[in-house]
Amino acid sequence: MDGSTEGALTGARLLHTMLRVYDLDKSIDFYTRLLGMRLLRRKDYPDGKFTLAFIGYGEESETAVIELTHNWDHEPYAIGTGYGHIALGLPDIYKACEQLAAAGANITRAPGPMKHGTTHIAFIEDPDGYKVELIQTDKTRKD
Repeated sequence: MDGSTEGALTGARLLHTMLRVYDLDKSIDFYTRLLGMRLLRRKDYPDGKFTLAFIGYGEESETAVIELTHNWDHEPYAIGTGYGHIALGLPDIYKACEQLAAAGANITRAPGPMKHGTTHIAFIEDPDGYKVELIQTDKTRKD
């Protein structure tokens, strides 16, 4: 990229890294009991048949955390297939995606509301195909 995204990522902050896990309770126990993290929030998404649990050493508003994703009807993951994405919080993902696309970034999911929720997200892909989720942090912006 040639710098044409200048300003698009102003205010960006690393929010979380997502891991797909087979046994959510065992994973939460491992990260909390053994590694000393705290369970910050947990939510079931029955329509999507998955549960998200966020764990970390501090509040999400202050530090990056781990998102544990449990897909209800999935066999255990092979090492390597469980990695999901990193997430960046941005005040305006719509503007960021416009500028990133103009600079040559591969937008794999256009900005918009999450399928089973209300949070506005987008996904881009790095040169190796790893996903980067962009999450709208300015809740007043609705497109």
